Amino acid sequence: MTAELLRYIPDAAVSLLPDQERVKQLSAALNSARDETLNDIELWQSRGPIPKEKDPLDAAFIQWPEELLQDLEENKANSLVARIEACAARLRDTADSVVILGIGGSYMGMRAMFEALKNPYHNELSRAQRNGVPRIYFDGWNVDSDQQSALLQMLDQRAETAAGQSGPDGKTAVIVISKSGGTLETAAAFRTFRQLVEKHFGAEAASLIVPVTGDQGKLRNLSNAAGYRDIFSIPDGIGGRFSVLTAVGLLPAAVAGMDIRALLQGAADITQHFRSAPCGQNVVLDFTAIGHIFEVDHGMTTRLLSTWGSKLEAVGLWYDQLLSESLGKHERGATPITVVNTRDLHSRGQQHQEGRRDKLITNLLPGAPRFPAITIPGHALDQDHLNQLKDCPLPRVLQAAVDGTNKAYADAQRPTADILLPTINEHTIGQIFQMLMLATVVEGRLVGTNPYGQPGVEAYKKNMQANLNIR
Repeated sequence: MTAELLRYIPDAAVSLLPDQERVKQLSAALNSARDETLNDIELWQSRGPIPKEKDPLDAAFIQWPEELLQDLEENKANSLVARIEACAARLRDTADSVVILGIGGSYMGMRAMFEALKNPYHNELSRAQRNGVPRIYFDGWNVDSDQQSALLQMLDQRAETAAGQSGPDGKTAVIVISKSGGTLETAAAFRTFRQLVEKHFGAEAASLIVPVTGDQGKLRNLSNAAGYRDIFSIPDGIGGRFSVLTAVGLLPAAVAGMDIRALLQGAADITQHFRSAPCGQNVVLDFTAIGHIFEVDHGMTTRLLSTWGSKLEAVGLWYDQLLSESLGKHERGATPITVVNTRDLHSRGQQHQEGRRDKLITNLLPGAPRFPAITIPGHALDQDHLNQLKDCPLPRVLQAAVDGTNKAYADAQRPTADILLPTINEHTIGQIFQMLMLATVVEGRLVGTNPYGQPGVEAYKKNMQANLNIR
C-alpha cells in the first residue's frame, strides 16, 4: 500500500526552541533511546531473564502489525487476520446490536476508531443504511447502574419485539475484552449482558458471545467452560494500553466494517519509518524531542492534544491513558489533556492563551474531509452578515480557526505543534496509534522511566475488591 505518512511540525514560538548544541545532544540521546526500544523486542523474544528496571517488558506491540501482515500473506485463510474477519462477518450476519465490554486499553482504542471512522449517527441509521453493520455499544468501562440499565432495557425490548423472527433483527452479540477476567467493572457487566443473551437466545449464546482474553485467567476458564465458538487471545508481551492493534481492537473494528488490514499497514509503515528516518525527519523522534525539550527546559508539564473537529476526540482520550499510565510514575511525567476545537476555544482557550505557561499544545489536524464539504448558503435575510461567506466551505472556516489560533498563541509565545493527517481513514488511524505508542516508549527510555506496567492502577483494584470482600 502506498499512502502518505502523517507529518509532525513544530510551528510556533520558535524562539523557545533550543540552540543547535542542545539539539545535537538530544539527537544522540534520542537515537540511543530508539535503539534501546528496538532492542527490547529481542530481549523480550529471548525469553531470558528481564532486568529488574525493565520488568515488566511489553515490547511485542512494536513488530506485531508487521507479524500479522506477514502471517496473512503466508497463511491466508488460516491467518489470525482472516479468522478475525471471518468471525466479524458472522457476527454482522447474525446480530443487529453488538455490545463491546471492556475498560481502559480494552475499549478506548476501539472507541477512538469508531468515532473517527464511522458515521457519528451510525446507531440511528437503518440496517441497510449501515451496510449491514450492527449497532455498536460500549459498556463495562464504568460502574454506572443507570446507564447499564438503560442499555439492557433497550436491548431486551428489541429482543422481545423480534421474538420468533428469523435473521439478525433484535439479536444482540457481546464482545468481552479482558486479559485476566479479573477487572471488576468489565466482569460485572459481562454477567448482566451474558444473562440477557442467554435468556433470549438460548444455545445460540455460544455463538453470540466472543471473548478476547489471555491464555490463562478467569475469563479464559469461563469461556472454555461455556464452550464459546470463538475465543481470541491477547498476546503475551503486549500490555492493555498497547493492545489496540491486537484482537482487542481489530475484532470490534472488523465487526464495525473497518478495513483492519489498512490499520495494520498504517502502523507497519510508521514502524519502518521509525527504524530508518533520522532525527529531524522522524515523526516519532521529533514528537518525543519537542515534548521533552519543553518539559525539561521550560517546565511545560501539561501536554494538550488539541483535536480539531469532532471525530478525533476519542483518539485524544486514548492517548491520555497511554501517556498517563506509561510515564506517570515516580512523581514524574507530563499531564495529558485532550481538547476539541473550536468547541473548547470558548471554554479553555482563555486559560491556554493567558494562563500559566506550563502547556505545550499539539494540534491533531484531520486533513481532507471524507464527505463532500458543506458550504455556507446565501440567504435573503442577511442580518447575520454571512452572505459575505456565501459558498465558503466549512473546512476553510476550520482552517482559518486553526491558523488564527496558532498565530494568537505564537504572538503570546505559547508553543504549538501540528500533527497533520492526510485524511482520516484506517491507514492514517493505524499510523497515529503506532506513532504515539512508539513515542511514549522512546520517551520513557529517554528519561529512565519504564513505560510498561501500571502499578498505581493495580492499587485501586485491590482496595476495591477488599471493600467488597472479594477473594
